[in-house]
Amino acid sequence: MTYRVPAFLLAFALTAPAAMLARADSPALPSSPTLDQTTTSKLVYGLLSDSRYAYRPRALDAATSQDVFKRYLESLDSGKQFFTKDDVDGFAPLAARTGDAIRSGELDPAFQVFSVYRQRATERVAYARRLLRQEPDFSVQERFDYDRKDVPWATSAELDELWRKSVKNDWLRLKLAGKSAADIRKTLDKRYETLGKSINELKNDDVFSFYMNAYTSAVDPHTDYFTPRTAENFNQAMSLSLEGIGAQLQRQDDVVVIREVVPGGPLDLDGTLKAGDRIVGVGQGRSGPIEDVIGWRIDDVVSKIRGAKDTQVRLEYIPAAEGVDGKHRMVTITRQKIRLSEQAAKGETMTIPGAAGEAQRRIGIVKLPTFYQDFEGRRRNAADYASATRDVAKLLAGFKADKVDGVVLDLRNNGGGSLDEAIELTGLFIEQGPVVQVRESGGRVTVNSDRNPAVAWDGPLAVLINRGSASASEIFAGAIQDYGRGLVIGETTFGKGTVQNVVPLDRWPASEKERFGQVKLTIAQFFRVSGSSTQHKGVVPDLAFPASVDASEFGESTYDNALPWTRIAAVPHTQYGNFAPILPRLETRHGQRIQNDREFQWWEEDVNQFRTEAAKKYVSLNEADRRAERDRQETQRKQRQATRRELGLPLDPLAEDSSDDGLTGNERDIVKDAAREKAAEKRPDPLLKESASILADALNLLEKDRPLSAQVLPQSTGPGRWAD
Repeated sequence: MTYRVPAFLLAFALTAPAAMLARADSPALPSSPTLDQTTTSKLVYGLLSDSRYAYRPRALDAATSQDVFKRYLESLDSGKQFFTKDDVDGFAPLAARTGDAIRSGELDPAFQVFSVYRQRATERVAYARRLLRQEPDFSVQERFDYDRKDVPWATSAELDELWRKSVKNDWLRLKLAGKSAADIRKTLDKRYETLGKSINELKNDDVFSFYMNAYTSAVDPHTDYFTPRTAENFNQAMSLSLEGIGAQLQRQDDVVVIREVVPGGPLDLDGTLKAGDRIVGVGQGRSGPIEDVIGWRIDDVVSKIRGAKDTQVRLEYIPAAEGVDGKHRMVTITRQKIRLSEQAAKGETMTIPGAAGEAQRRIGIVKLPTFYQDFEGRRRNAADYASATRDVAKLLAGFKADKVDGVVLDLRNNGGGSLDEAIELTGLFIEQGPVVQVRESGGRVTVNSDRNPAVAWDGPLAVLINRGSASASEIFAGAIQDYGRGLVIGETTFGKGTVQNVVPLDRWPASEKERFGQVKLTIAQFFRVSGSSTQHKGVVPDLAFPASVDASEFGESTYDNALPWTRIAAVPHTQYGNFAPILPRLETRHGQRIQNDREFQWWEEDVNQFRTEAAKKYVSLNEADRRAERDRQETQRKQRQATRRELGLPLDPLAEDSSDDGLTGNERDIVKDAAREKAAEKRPDPLLKESASILADALNLLEKDRPLSAQVLPQSTGPGRWAD
């Protein structure tokens, strides 16, 4: 792992409420809500203020109104780089009206504020572009303080200074990447123009969504409002499927470009379109008129391309090799159901060499990015509906046939998903029994159990977690830990202990089509079978790796209105094992091994460097200082790659990458950027290797020490028989 200054720390001038571009001829933003939005606002208020639905309803009183309005301002201007202090002071009457506006659906305050926001954004973008006329002086000692979270709203003069430093930082990044002054001016001028366009052409629905989500987030951190379009995207993400052509698209300049073709999808099977090709027109059916989509928002283009299975869409495109002025061509694609396999469970096998006198071990690895489930497919009892549990069960069957010695389930950065999947996945490793307790708003506690006595894997198990493991991941890891079914390794998890349900708002007006969207609503709190909540505290691993991110910067504890930690009574459950007696010896072996593990040591160095830099919350604007830091990173990267060759370690496929090219995502070559993402997936993973080594250690220790094995795994039958 090579240390990189995170791009979000260095691209301050691009913070905006939505990273999407609209067509240049879009109509002016309406100054008042639509009738559907008025109805939606009343429906959302009814849900969030009623204890029959919301786990912790919040009265929309004067204090809440102020909180909602504050969140709305921050959703528009999170970096406090557009609104001035005078603007915010002038909004006081609108802030006081927030509660009444939401209850009545008379949402004029939202649009009045947005009108000012759009005006200020236009002014700031123009100012930034004027600053490009003269190259900054990089010899002076000054710094750019990018963390604006807790600073007060600034005066106009203070914003001038803030933007001057922001532009200077953007210029310096490109200069350090080797760009000429002329190229830098061209790149940044286009970047700021794009920013202004993206803000100026946000739609009525966007403004309404920002306002509603300011309200939902004031109730609790995990309650959200979805417009009909975002609801569709959410459901597709959960089901890992959609109906379309099978392409990942990206907006670049005024054109939508194919970033990646989904293997096995209609586009891939047709073979005409390739990554990098530009889509400039879309027509429906074999003879429908072609609509010019140059300058359109990417979500508008996607909505035209997606459609029902077995229907046709015609695409007008320019091949990548011919450039933006190339000849336009046409292709007709028949839409099909696409399985989004990138987020599906994946398996691999890792061989861990044994220490002196110990055999090598083969460890199966399951990487699970999310607890996905095709809810609609399951309701229809479809034979092939997407399910995390079903996919993992197939991988485990393969591991059993391959006679692996143990399994590591990698849940790092798995933010959760379906509660049912968390329960059923746990059931793959235990015979049957309670998995999670769910307490509703009225206090009633329901115990959700695995009732299937069949076990997919009864052998040695470890679960790898980090701070990004949340919700369903915490349910699963907590249950495995409470049952003593396996070792939990890594970092303390996120700490999200609440349950959400998606409520379609169209159910009340009984509309014929989706008009009002959905609310993802917190309806309950979950507890482990031990009675402890994961809320705030998360799941603490049995064997800990150094924390890669500070808990004060990321996790449930960072939300100002998160539920507090609490506990309820435990429920009886099987105790397959107790790893406490073996943990000291595993810790010793782990410590000895990483002393000689260069990759693990590099990871620790990178984590410490990242946390040191992030804690500063600023970057130097002095060229000599920044160049010295860049040179240090370049030297470090080259030295590490040389050491890899010398020691016979796997090479880093990204070792030749510059530490910072100064560009944003939509400014890079799309095909090369996609290839780089794929290469990143193949980078050496010292944490996964060390987790597999720890599991192998446990196997070897228990196999050699029968008294210890009897103490750790007292049961002679059932899951968890680690040694025979």
